[in-house]
Amino acid sequence: VQLQASGGGLVQAGGSLRLSCAASGRTFGIYSMGWFRQAPGKEREFVAAISWNGGTTYYADSVKDRFTISRENAKNTVFLQMNSLKPEDTAVYYCAAGGLGKSIPSYAYWGQGTLVTVSS
Repeated sequence: VQLQASGGGLVQAGGSLRLSCAASGRTFGIYSMGWFRQAPGKEREFVAAISWNGGTTYYADSVKDRFTISRENAKNTVFLQMNSLKPEDTAVYYCAAGGLGKSIPSYAYWGQGTLVTVSS
């Protein structure tokens, strides 16, 4: 599975962005998917995850009630809708496939990342 993340950019605090992650391969629908982020000088951290059929979602406490993960298996795409953005959300956002919840080492496939910058 190859993953291509997009949708990052510069936004003011309080604004919104929608990230997309397009996957290649016909087996996309069997994989759980996750979004992670890495801020400058910090370790990569879990943001959100979704089960293979979209029936179960998980969120980091820091983004709960602001971010929404979703997927369209027919389009091999997973999304991250980010609302009420804060400067501390500034990071490179990565999508990943085939893992388990928030466990970074469990994800086998990673996209290249898309930069989100939130100005105050």
